[in-house]
Amino acid sequence: MAMKRIAINTGGGDAPGLNAVIRAVVSAATNRGWECIGIRDGFDGILQPERYPSGGFVRLTPDTVRGISHLGGTILGTTNRGNPLSYPTRTPAGETVLADRSDDILAFFASKDIDALVAVGGDGSLTIAEALGRKGLKVIGVPKTIDNDLDKTVTTFGFDTAVTFATECLDRLHSTAESHQRIMVVEVMGRYAGWIALHAGIAGGAHGILIPEIPYEIDRVADKVKARDQLGRMYSIIVVAEGAHARGGAMAVAAPAADGHVERLGGIGERVAHQLQERTGKEARVVVLGHLLRGGSPTAFDRLAALRFGAAAVRALDEGKHGIMVALAFPNVQYVPLAELIGRMKSVPLEGDTVATGRDLGISFGD
Repeated sequence: MAMKRIAINTGGGDAPGLNAVIRAVVSAATNRGWECIGIRDGFDGILQPERYPSGGFVRLTPDTVRGISHLGGTILGTTNRGNPLSYPTRTPAGETVLADRSDDILAFFASKDIDALVAVGGDGSLTIAEALGRKGLKVIGVPKTIDNDLDKTVTTFGFDTAVTFATECLDRLHSTAESHQRIMVVEVMGRYAGWIALHAGIAGGAHGILIPEIPYEIDRVADKVKARDQLGRMYSIIVVAEGAHARGGAMAVAAPAADGHVERLGGIGERVAHQLQERTGKEARVVVLGHLLRGGSPTAFDRLAALRFGAAAVRALDEGKHGIMVALAFPNVQYVPLAELIGRMKSVPLEGDTVATGRDLGISFGD
C-alpha cells in the first residue's frame, strides 16, 4: 500500500538536531506527495489531548519547518515521562495507575489514516517504537541521544554538539584553575556510558577522566594531582561522567526511580572534589555542565547527521521498510532492525583507540 500520510514525534531528552530531523522528514515526505503530521510531546498529544487547546497534533508543511535546522530543542516538544506502555492513568475511583495505552495510539493512527510513524529518540523511545511495531504499526526509528550510548550506530546526533560545548568549557576552566592553582572537577552527562566525558576530556586537555566503564580509585586520581604539583603544574582538571563510580562503590543518584520514571544520576562531581581536596590539601571546585550540554544550536556534523537520518527514514518507508532504525555506518546510512538494539547499550570500549590515546597522553582514569 502506497504511503499517503505519516507522523513524526520526538521523545526522551532533548538534543541538538531534533528540528533538523523534523525538517528533513517533512521535506522528503512532501516531495513524495505525502502529508506529514507532528505529534506533540512524545505521545502526550494523543494520550492527553485535553492539554492542547489547539490540538495534540499539527500538520507539518515545508512552511512550518522552514529555517529550523539550526535551532536547538524541538518544535514538537518532548517528554521522558510519557511511556504509553506504562502510562499514568486515573481510574474511576480517582487512583492513578500505570496502564498500557498502546492500543489507544494504534486507534488514533487508524482514525486519522496515518500509515506510519517516524519515532525520534533514544533507547526508551525506540523500545516503545519497537513494541508498537510488533503490534502492527509501521515504524522507523531515528537514533537521538547526546549520550551516544545507542547500539548499532557509529554515533547519534546530539553527541558531537554536547562534546563540542563541554570542550569549550574545559578550555575556559584551564585559565581560571591555573590562576588559582585549584582542582576543577567537571561533571558531565552521559548516564551509564562515558562517551561525553572521554571525548571532551581528551579534546579539552583534562588531566583525569572518570567514566562508568572504568571504576576508579580516588587515591590514584589524587596521585596524578600531586605528581603535577611536583612538576610545578599547580592545577588539575578532572572530568567526571555522571555515572562514574569508585571501585566497589555505587553511582551517585540524585533521585531514585519512581512512578515509571528512571533514576536521575548526579552528585558524583561533589563527591570526587571533596575526596581530592581531603587527599591533596588543594582547593577543589565543581562545575556541573548538566543540561547546558543539551541546549543550543547543533554543530554542522550533528545538523548533517540529523538531516541524513530524517531523509533516510522517509526513504526507508518509500522502499517498503519498517520496524527498523536508520543508523550511521560510515560513509552511509544503513537500516538496522529495531529488535536488534532493544535492551543493548553501547559502552566505551576499554581496548579502543580513544582510551588508548588518553593513556598515551598521560591522562589518569583512576585505575
